Amino acid sequence: MRKHLIFDLDGTLVDSCAICCEILGGMLAERGSDLALDVHAARPWMSVGGAKMVAALLGEACGDPDAEIAEFRRRYALLQTSAATLFPHVAGGLARLAQAGHGLSICSNKPQNLIENVLRDTGLGGLFTAVVGQREGLRPKPAPDMLDAVLAQIGAAPRECLFIGDSEIDHQVAEDAGMDFLFVTYGYAHADYVAPEDSFDCFGKLTEAVLAGHHA
Repeated sequence: MRKHLIFDLDGTLVDSCAICCEILGGMLAERGSDLALDVHAARPWMSVGGAKMVAALLGEACGDPDAEIAEFRRRYALLQTSAATLFPHVAGGLARLAQAGHGLSICSNKPQNLIENVLRDTGLGGLFTAVVGQREGLRPKPAPDMLDAVLAQIGAAPRECLFIGDSEIDHQVAEDAGMDFLFVTYGYAHADYVAPEDSFDCFGKLTEAVLAGHHA
């Protein structure tokens, strides 16, 4: 049985779209923009993240994208993430998977400090063996750097792991590594993404499948 489960964060465990739109909405309001962000329309940009996300959602009000993402992240770091942002069944499902002997890790393009804040605020922090986010010297997914860093920390080969994510980016990084991938359909994938066979519309269903060994 595979022991190591590697999770994306945003769109897989945590629904961060509303808080991102809140931050960007505040930035727009301060600039006198009347642009109103549509949370539903913004969802696919969550998996892209970074300067591209901020530039797309700020639109004509965006200045230098690198400066804008730095300001966005500064504001994000000051906010507390409510446990209510966890997708249904995530907290209980992760606890059950850990109790069953699975090692749990995070591999996310979110900056390292923001991941640690989110995990602390939502009460998930103690469940994960390795937590790898954006940091100096690591290219974002779908480049292999972050996933390679997780594998190095947990001392596992790709065939011993499952990657669980919500976007084509997650699928690609897992596939490139030769790692099996499970997809959750409720996250931030683009509408034209063709979901793989191993897809789940609920974290609870995914938990049951893993515990039953259907993907071991």
